[in-house]
Amino acid sequence: MNWVMETVSQYGYAAIYILLAVGIVGLPIPDEILMTTVGYLASIQTLDYMPSIAISFLGAMTGMMLSYWLGRTFGHPLLVRYGKYVFLTPDKLDRVAHWFKRYGGWTILIGYFIPGLRHLTCYFSGISGMRFRNYFFIASLGALLWCSIFITMGHALGRMT
Repeated sequence: MNWVMETVSQYGYAAIYILLAVGIVGLPIPDEILMTTVGYLASIQTLDYMPSIAISFLGAMTGMMLSYWLGRTFGHPLLVRYGKYVFLTPDKLDRVAHWFKRYGGWTILIGYFIPGLRHLTCYFSGISGMRFRNYFFIASLGALLWCSIFITMGHALGRMT
């Protein structure tokens, strides 16, 4: 957690944006810790609360859009070819895509709050062929809720100390 606080303290909003964007794509960034740290830093006036939410939202959305387009462009052919190495046979891939078409919107919203699942939902939205407009709307709502909740929790914890 110290490196997150140091990075955000030193580089500010640019660090928040970049760390969230690459974290959503799948690099091992502790996103929830990052968000609560941002909230804490806003509580001690190192950052401003509303711009922190806005920049976090933009960073999360950048990562979500990049992941969606990677899944849409490369996902299905890659999984058909190499999925067997991670136990994803073409039959399982079809079942996941079918399931995702039925429940994808809820999966995206709920997936924001489950580390690991958040990353997969982006890719599978693209792989399953979810319409971009629907994905964008649902991902935006989820990102706004996720960023607001975790930053507010960090802010509240910071005000308690």
